[in-house]
Amino acid sequence: MQRYFAGFLMYSFLHGVAFSMIVSVLMPQHLKDIGLSNPTAMLGMISAGGSLISIFINVIVGSMSDRTRSRFGRRKPWIFCGAIIAGFSYWAIGNPQTGIGVGYAYWFAMIGNNMMIAPIVATLSDSIPQRSRATVSAAYGGGQVVGQSVGTLLGSFFIFQPIIGFIVGGLCMAAGGLIITVINPKDRSTAQEPKNEDPVWKVILETFRPPIKGAADFWKAFLCRTGLIVAYQMITSYQLYILQEHVGLTKADSAAAISVMSIITLVVSLLSTAVSGPISDKIGRRKPLVMFACGLYAVGIAMPWLFPSRMGMFLFAAIAGFGYGMYLAVDQALNVDVLPNPEEAGKDLGILNIATCAGQAIGSGITSWIVTVTAAYTLVFPTAIGIAIFAGVLVFTIKKTK
Repeated sequence: MQRYFAGFLMYSFLHGVAFSMIVSVLMPQHLKDIGLSNPTAMLGMISAGGSLISIFINVIVGSMSDRTRSRFGRRKPWIFCGAIIAGFSYWAIGNPQTGIGVGYAYWFAMIGNNMMIAPIVATLSDSIPQRSRATVSAAYGGGQVVGQSVGTLLGSFFIFQPIIGFIVGGLCMAAGGLIITVINPKDRSTAQEPKNEDPVWKVILETFRPPIKGAADFWKAFLCRTGLIVAYQMITSYQLYILQEHVGLTKADSAAAISVMSIITLVVSLLSTAVSGPISDKIGRRKPLVMFACGLYAVGIAMPWLFPSRMGMFLFAAIAGFGYGMYLAVDQALNVDVLPNPEEAGKDLGILNIATCAGQAIGSGITSWIVTVTAAYTLVFPTAIGIAIFAGVLVFTIKKTK
């Protein structure tokens, strides 16, 4: 169990560093630096396209990794290949000499990214007993939120030297996938299991068969995650633009503010994830922590809306960061608990991970549309608050887990 804890922690940390550094800071600034007239709309289009691609890759790879038979294990070959693709693509986003456009490079990065995520989260169902899932999930969620904070901090440091930042981000992304393939124990043997002789086309079609029987709580968890990711994406992915256009800071001042925000988020997320997972395992409950996390995230979003200043953004980082860290600490454990059929964990978790991809696409689209129509970020905040509250109400109705 210690190796799983360390593997999930290291992967999610390095993944969070790379993703946050590139997607939240360096890519948005790069779109401004190359002289686009409407970088907000372009960022929304790129993010939405990447999310739609992620939907298909995540589900397909999740299902294929359920059925793969290989002497290297069922899941790890996908993680290894995804690490190489994602690492190269993150570097290519900010390097025009590769001949790959920003959008195309990001979309390739999402292919590699989801080739890693789908089999990694399926391992929670494969190999982690229920009594320890929230603790390992906390390592996954904690590494992610801490990594995102560190990535945002590094992104602010490299905002005037973006080429180096894109190289560092690519290396972190590749390293995360490679490290977890080494640290995690070998996948459980499939030698005694019957081999699936279905042709590839049939496997792919089966991949998109959604769970129906006994899946009501599964879909509630799906919608809960979608809602919170929408609210998260609406603010966090545009925080650089919010600082510059809503608060009114310069490029240098916004970089400094992001540095402070990342440190605040790092501290509070460390605290929330360190206690939330073990507490959830000890009391045997997931729902109260998720509901409280949604409420905290809604309160955090309200801060820059009510106080359009650096302090408002710092309060957002503190309150929303604590809530989001708490949510991620128990999110994967909740998802595994509501699976209709553990034997199809890779496929069903892949479908559940559509919530993340769909949330990212919808969140980017909503913010981009609001700003394009109103020429301001003011209405973004109450919209995100309502969606976060809706997510909390949904998880309250789940019956399969407490």
